[in-house]
Amino acid sequence: MSNSLFPWQHGVWQQLQQMRARLPHAIFFHGAEGIGKTVFAEHFARSLLCEQPQADAHACGVCGSCGWFVQYNHPDYRRVRPEILDGDEAGEGDEVDAGDGKKSTKAAKAPSKEIKIDQIHALSGFMNISTHRQGQRVVLLYPAEALNTVSANALLKTLEEPPPNTVFLLCSNNLDRLLPTILSRCRRFAMPLPSSVEALTWLREQGLKEVDAKSLLAEHGGAPLTAYAQSHSDGRGLIDEFLEHLTRPGIDGALKCAEHFQKTSVVELVSWQQRWLYDLFSLKMSGTIRYYPRYEKALGLLAARVETGTLLRALKITGERRAIAEHSLSARLFIEEMLLNYAAMFA
Repeated sequence: MSNSLFPWQHGVWQQLQQMRARLPHAIFFHGAEGIGKTVFAEHFARSLLCEQPQADAHACGVCGSCGWFVQYNHPDYRRVRPEILDGDEAGEGDEVDAGDGKKSTKAAKAPSKEIKIDQIHALSGFMNISTHRQGQRVVLLYPAEALNTVSANALLKTLEEPPPNTVFLLCSNNLDRLLPTILSRCRRFAMPLPSSVEALTWLREQGLKEVDAKSLLAEHGGAPLTAYAQSHSDGRGLIDEFLEHLTRPGIDGALKCAEHFQKTSVVELVSWQQRWLYDLFSLKMSGTIRYYPRYEKALGLLAARVETGTLLRALKITGERRAIAEHSLSARLFIEEMLLNYAAMFA
């Protein structure tokens, strides 16, 4: 657990403190993926539970409450998140969060990517007991879009009749995927992207070269944590391979590419193509490239071969495709259709 905020979050922290006087029962932190929303929310949760908060409202780091928090065993704190994230944190795929802060072993079943109804129900017992030293209790739930329909409705009932002395902190990368009724019962708190200077400075401090930091930051929409993770990922070569295919659209290439990438995350492939199409449109309309500046020459040649209306339709279809990518029945057929449609734009 991080004990400090990221450099670009200090100003936002001061804004958040304005809520302290009349703290809402639920705060919804939202913004782009990869900017540190969960670290920020967890830092806030720790400060709410701290017994001796500092003048700037940060947790003291030395009281008993802070000690429990660091060890993830604070009696008045619960995290609710998909099982797959607990496996990532622990380094063991068979350890998952039971919803009550404890670990349970699941030997055969793959960890879920959803927040399930059992995890929401498990909060009932937690919220029905007295808080430690008559203080507050805090529930952190992330990412909120991982709630399935049943668990979202169960959470809604709790938010409609919140228990006393309880604060819910929710984080989301995409508000469009949340029930409007849940959003209406939370105070929204927008988390902005860091400036390019702040993001680049931080990436250089993590050991990235300037040219790599700029390229990765552009490719991931200015999100420094995503850029940093990608710099240490084996998937870096996959992105380059996929983008190279997009520079040479064609039927044969589409079929070969679909076969080659059928075991790659379909959601990621759609995301990479969506950014590529946005760059084509942006280059055609304003002469600027946002995501893939190192492919400027290839993008320029392709932009000259496609009509603006065709690009707009492709962007719309890709947005719709992204919404269903996670549930595609056949990855290969899904990718084939996506790339054949792309090739047809330049036929």
